[in-house]
Amino acid sequence: MQSSQKRPVVIISCPVFKSLIEERLSKNRSVRVIFLDYGLHQVPKCLNETLQNEIDQIEEPSNIILGYGLCGNGLNGIRSGIHTLIAARADDCITILLGSYDEYRRIFDNNPGTYFLTKGWLESGNDPLREYQVLLEKYDEPTAQWIIDQQYKHYKKLVLVAHSQEDLEKYRPRALEVANFCKRWSFTYEEILGSDRYINNLLKAIEVVPKPDEDFIVVPPGGQIKQNEYFRQR
Repeated sequence: MQSSQKRPVVIISCPVFKSLIEERLSKNRSVRVIFLDYGLHQVPKCLNETLQNEIDQIEEPSNIILGYGLCGNGLNGIRSGIHTLIAARADDCITILLGSYDEYRRIFDNNPGTYFLTKGWLESGNDPLREYQVLLEKYDEPTAQWIIDQQYKHYKKLVLVAHSQEDLEKYRPRALEVANFCKRWSFTYEEILGSDRYINNLLKAIEVVPKPDEDFIVVPPGGQIKQNEYFRQR
């Protein structure tokens, strides 16, 4: 590990982690935080281009913490340039929200057809019900139903992930609306409390750059993120 104190630190993150990051940085005004648009994960190419542009615009050599998983291969090929990149070794945000890859695998192995909801996705309208409503604005009802069925018919379970009982209660009404819509595919519904372990460890990179390991990908200046760095042996 090496100290981060001599280099500026910038966090570039998906807003799904906004509250978790902000409450942990409330007293640290030296860290610049950039939250990109929620919708970028839906088009990995756009995520890649937008994230790369943000990195390239940072003029002073910095340690940049990325609040993203691989996200549909959206981070593949991201270049560090003059910076050092620190990223979670996770396929997507759910692994980070659950606190570990092992917990993600446990849930997925027990229920491989699981679709996760988070407050970030609910706030931004990224859920099956909202997607169906948008489709109805573009197509007739039979066409909209066919499209949404193709997207979600292989899932079997809907899980709301939150990090406090307060958030579970706040977002439960909307999650239940989505769950009721998803009965068309015989979804079951569950709520679980995630863990802040992954986020806490990621933010430790503000002080000390970690070594690449099971949880982190670290890219030195002149390097790039590669898809195979996310592969794990089971």
